[in-house]
Amino acid sequence: MKKIVVLYGGRSGEHEVSLISAASIIAHLDRNFYDIIPIGITKSGKWYLQNLPEWAFAEPDPNVMRSLPPVSEGPRVMAIPGEGLWVETSKGLQKLEADIVFPVLHGTFGEDGTIQGLLETIDIPYVGADVLGSAIGMDKEVSKRLWISAGLPVVDYISVGKEDIRHENIPALTRRVATRFGWPCFVKPSSAGSSVGSAKVNRQEDLQAAIAEALRWSERALIEAFIDAREIECSVIGNEDPVAFVPGEIVPTHEFYDYEAKYKDPNGASLLVPAPLSEETRARIMNLAIAAYKTTAIKGMARVDFFVEKLTGSVYLNEVNTIPGFTAISMYPRMCAYGGLSYPALLDKLVQLGMERFAERRALQYDFSREEAGKTE
Repeated sequence: MKKIVVLYGGRSGEHEVSLISAASIIAHLDRNFYDIIPIGITKSGKWYLQNLPEWAFAEPDPNVMRSLPPVSEGPRVMAIPGEGLWVETSKGLQKLEADIVFPVLHGTFGEDGTIQGLLETIDIPYVGADVLGSAIGMDKEVSKRLWISAGLPVVDYISVGKEDIRHENIPALTRRVATRFGWPCFVKPSSAGSSVGSAKVNRQEDLQAAIAEALRWSERALIEAFIDAREIECSVIGNEDPVAFVPGEIVPTHEFYDYEAKYKDPNGASLLVPAPLSEETRARIMNLAIAAYKTTAIKGMARVDFFVEKLTGSVYLNEVNTIPGFTAISMYPRMCAYGGLSYPALLDKLVQLGMERFAERRALQYDFSREEAGKTE
């Protein structure tokens, strides 16, 4: 039986989403094969071992989106470089035996490579993308640059930071946006998820406020051209030889698929799996999903999001999510299930991929002194 740490909560605008995804993952992990160790991270970044109610481990109702209880104080958990995870008890620090960590930390300090780097230093396997893939995937601007260099299609954009706003006054930037894109356009943080801080800007008078809001969540903001498009998503899984699943479609009832539509409004969108697409478009999206996944150096899993322009049928990459939603209605597990990989089997596969990547990294040579000593013997 594998001891699996489910790590959730965290210092992110998506903290509450993490509680929902973690609830779904815990409920779907087969307790005949896994000893589940829940560790919650508070919004201030403290780690605590959690004592979850029994209902959290019960078979889930597919029609109910459950959330774990708020992260509560309990035994403190510490990550010690080179020595793994430890728990603070009345008898002192005790080693927390764990075979693998499943980080269910959406957004900042979870999906951006920071937690992955910490897990690398404490020498423990983990599920999902590694440091490089996570950092690239989190940064929409860097992802787009790599995709453009690889000849992959993206929507035209302008990147701005606080320094740009200081050096280029808002009227000048507004004129540049109007000339290049026109109205409406979209403004979003470069490094944030779940549409946090994103806005559709219909009038030039609203551009400054939208940029200011996006820069509350990220050091840079993207201003993107608006296209009248369908929102298509594609699940990808794998390390060196990734596989894409038949894509699905998000049909929002809101003006766009914002945070409210994703997580608060039960009627915020229709989720169609599979997406009603031609065979040619479906194949193109799946091939582009794998190409985008590889170009951004992702391992383990990702959901790759697309726009399909309604008028022309042109396909554009939007973004990748290296820790996609795992809620009861989330598209990532639903698309995998449609492709024959059930939710529990998906979790098993992700654990397997994490263990395989850990073994591969363990096989690498790091100590040059030993190499030199071998040559002189």
